[in-house]
Amino acid sequence: MERYMMRIDGKVQGVWFRQSTLKKAKELGLGGFVQNEDGGSVYVEAEGNKESLNALIAWCLDGPETASVKAITVVKGPGTGSKEFVVK
Repeated sequence: MERYMMRIDGKVQGVWFRQSTLKKAKELGLGGFVQNEDGGSVYVEAEGNKESLNALIAWCLDGPETASVKAITVVKGPGTGSKEFVVK
């Protein structure tokens, strides 16, 4: 298991990004969380197998239809055993 910490920048708040990320992460069987950050970005920590994590990154590049993603920063780390994905 790996854990990816992602910061998504652009028009990503107020466009259902967190709820859409929650749905996608659950579909992929990932644990972790998503939250809004000061300054307008969205922060995600997701944990699972590499294939599912890469699928989440690919999805986050577009996000929900009303989002406009400008950049994603990803830092990889060791898993912590998180099984559930939640919105903070």
